[in-house]
Amino acid sequence: MCAASSNTTSIKGLGAACIKFDDLEHLSETGLLERIGDARLVMIGEASHGTSEFYEVRAAISRLLIEREHFQFIAIEGDWPDAARVDHYVRHKEYPPSEWTAFARFPTWMWRNQEVRRFVDWLRAWNSDHRAASRVAFYGLDLYSLYTSMYEVLTYLQQYDSDAAEEALRHYRCLLPYRDDPVGYARAALSPAFKSCEQAILKHLNTLHESQKELARHNGERVFDLWQNAQLVASAEAYYRTMFFSGHNGWNLRDTHMFSTLARLLEHWGADSRGIVWAHNSHVGDSEATDMSRRGEYNIGRLAQAQYGDNLFTIGFGTHTGTVAAASDWGGPMATKRVRPSLPGSYERLFHDTGLRNVLLPLRDGDPDLMYELGLKRLQRAIGVIYRPETERQSHYYDASLPAQFDEYIWLDETRAVTPLHTHLLAGLPDTYPFGL
Repeated sequence: MCAASSNTTSIKGLGAACIKFDDLEHLSETGLLERIGDARLVMIGEASHGTSEFYEVRAAISRLLIEREHFQFIAIEGDWPDAARVDHYVRHKEYPPSEWTAFARFPTWMWRNQEVRRFVDWLRAWNSDHRAASRVAFYGLDLYSLYTSMYEVLTYLQQYDSDAAEEALRHYRCLLPYRDDPVGYARAALSPAFKSCEQAILKHLNTLHESQKELARHNGERVFDLWQNAQLVASAEAYYRTMFFSGHNGWNLRDTHMFSTLARLLEHWGADSRGIVWAHNSHVGDSEATDMSRRGEYNIGRLAQAQYGDNLFTIGFGTHTGTVAAASDWGGPMATKRVRPSLPGSYERLFHDTGLRNVLLPLRDGDPDLMYELGLKRLQRAIGVIYRPETERQSHYYDASLPAQFDEYIWLDETRAVTPLHTHLLAGLPDTYPFGL
C-alpha cells in the first residue's frame, strides 16, 4: 500500500535537497556528472513515451556524457534494425538509401519526433569531427522486429554465402505464414495442434554461431549486426509464442533480451567501454523496488544492478500535468492528450506540492532521514504509448520506492507532448536520412 503519512516532513526536506536548473544549458552546473562519476553504464528513463521534456533532458545529459566523459554508444528502447538505420546515418556509414525506413510502425511518434531528430542531427555532426573508430554509435535493444530482423539476416547471408542463406530460409520458413501478423503466431500457439518454430530457429542460431569467425573475415561490424538480428529472431519467436500464456513471462523475456543485447554491446566495445540507455522508467528503475517484483517481473534495471552494481547509474523522471502524445489503444492513432494532475499520495503530488518546477534530486547518497521518508512506498505514475485518463489509477499507477529505484530523479512539474515528425518536414534532407519514408 502507499505509505504517505509523513508528507509534511518529506516536503520540507525535499525542497532543500532538490537542485534547481533553469534551462538545459545550465544542466552541467547541477553536479550531475560528478555524481555519475566513473559509472560504466548510465540508464536514463522517462515517465512516458510521448513527453517532449523527457527527450530533451535525456538528450542534454547524453551530450554531456559524450562530450566530457567519452561514452561510446547509446542504446534505446527501440528495435535493432530501425536503430541501425540511425546508426548508419550518425556514424557516416555508406549504405544505400533504400535501407532507410526507421521506426515506421506503431508507435511511430515514440522515436520519429522532432526531439529525437535534433539529437540525431547533433550526433551526426559530433561524429563528423571524429575518426570512424571514435564515433558514437546508436543501437536498439527491443525485440519486436521479428520479420525485419529475419530479412536482415537473409540479406547479409545472400551477399556473402548463398548456401548459408538457403539454410537460414529453410529454418525460418516455419515463421513465414505469419510475416504480416506476428501476433497471429502467438494466437496459433494456443492451439493444441500448434507446431513451434523454436527448434528450427535455435538450430539456425547455433549454425551461425559456429560460422561466426569465418563470416567475420568480411566485416566484423556487419557480422555483429547479423548475429544480433539472429539473436533477436530467436528472442522474438519465444516472446510471441508465449505472449498469451503469461503476462510476466512475456515482460521478462523482453527485458532479458534487452539486457543481453546491452551486455553484448559493452563486450563488443571493450572492457573500458561506457554506454547510455534510453528507456522507460519501468524498464530502467530497479523492479525490486516496485510492484513488479510481487508479480514475478524483473527488468533491465534489476539485471543491470545485479551485473554492474555501483558501475550503474540510473536516472528517473516525473511530471505533474501537461500534455502527452499517446494512443487510446494499441495500434490506434496518436492524439495529444491532457495529463491529469497527479493523484494525492503519489510521488508526483509530493514533488508538485514543493512548488518546484525543474529540479534534480540526488538519491544515491542523499540525506538518510529524507531517503527514509522517500523510501516508504508511494504511488508512482507510468504512461507508455497508451494513455487512458479515464482509468488513471488502475492503468497508470503502481507502488514504488523512489530511492531504491533510481540514483537520481528529475522532476519537471508541467510538460508537453513530443512533436511527431511528419513526412513533409523532411524535404531537402539527404536520401540517407533515417526518418525518410
